[in-house]
Amino acid sequence: MRGMEELAFILGAVFIAVLILTPIVRKIALAVGAVDRPNARKVHNKIMPRLGGVAIYLGFVGALLVFRSLGDFEKGLLLGSTIIVAAGVLDDIWGLPPKLKLTAQIIAAAVLVSFGVKVEFVTYPLGGVIPLGIMAVPITILWIIGVTNALNLIDGLDGLAAGTSFIAAITMAVVAWIEGQYAVAGLALILGAAVMGFLPYNFYPAKMFMGDSGSMFLGFTLGSLAVEGLTKGATFISVFIPIIILGIPIFDTLFAVIRRCINHRPIFEADKEHFHHILLDRGFSHRQAVLLIYGVNIFLGISAIALNVLSTEHSIVALILLITVISVGAGKLGVFSGVSRKQETSGYEAAGIEDSR
Repeated sequence: MRGMEELAFILGAVFIAVLILTPIVRKIALAVGAVDRPNARKVHNKIMPRLGGVAIYLGFVGALLVFRSLGDFEKGLLLGSTIIVAAGVLDDIWGLPPKLKLTAQIIAAAVLVSFGVKVEFVTYPLGGVIPLGIMAVPITILWIIGVTNALNLIDGLDGLAAGTSFIAAITMAVVAWIEGQYAVAGLALILGAAVMGFLPYNFYPAKMFMGDSGSMFLGFTLGSLAVEGLTKGATFISVFIPIIILGIPIFDTLFAVIRRCINHRPIFEADKEHFHHILLDRGFSHRQAVLLIYGVNIFLGISAIALNVLSTEHSIVALILLITVISVGAGKLGVFSGVSRKQETSGYEAAGIEDSR
């Protein structure tokens, strides 16, 4: 009981800290010119301050330094996320060359891996494991970079990336708790509290954007938590759990690649055919589109928890059904059709990393 009370105190402290820090960071963003300007691809129509990710980062890191004992994972996460946020801040203020931003992501992921955080094996459907050996390092780095940029990709509507990250963090906490990964569960809850402290300023109509400092930090941290806490299970389904939890950003990215291949367009060409763009085109309001995607995120989170507790045979059948439902639903929405629109490609997108804001 004492442990739960202590955790509740930490989460409350983190929430209040970010709630207080965000207006301060907003003033700093305006003072240094860290603003997002509207263009043809963006939904907002006025200049908005960013750097909101700095407030989330400070709340999360502050909790780790004050309330947690630091093991290898925590040290790697702190160092890696600091590199990510530093690169995001520089980009939010001045703009970084795309290759330099990607280099920072690779370095941050490599730092995390150097502390022993990696996907070490995958499991056969009917039992037994396949050690990844030397492939563990590149696979882990690719996963973390992929999630980092997938979160950046969906940061296109007020509150969308923040709310998606909150739901993913809470789901990860539940699954990690079920798996006995209590340290990871606690970190996921702290991350969720930090995001929730920022969300009142970011939900429609937003007063501030999280910027790349926020979307990259959240993607990096969620990807890292998934590696450390959700891929250690001995069941075949364990490798799919983090993919389902992060379903919206991952599937949106995957469908974007498929759509562009079908329509014979460059894979990294920007478009306005993502889930949130399509919902707006279908007549949903900004707020309705975000809430609908929240609902899908919650459904995927519940599905991930259910898959984790089912038997292997039942979980495989459920996973196939879930992927079928997702694919059919995406097809009905028209995410593969690639309706022709005027395209604008930023330097970030031209380098292979799409920036939705």
